[in-house]
Amino acid sequence: MPEISRFLGIIIRMYLREHAPPHFHAEYGEYEITVDIRTGVVTW
Repeated sequence: MPEISRFLGIIIRMYLREHAPPHFHAEYGEYEITVDIRTGVVTW
């Protein structure tokens, strides 16, 4: 899994060739969110 950034215990990852729309994942401990790059909509 490509890790883009790590700060304050938060890991930001982006997966190539994953489903549309373009998005990234942010993980903190047992929590994870997905952020749509185009709209900024956050889902968990």
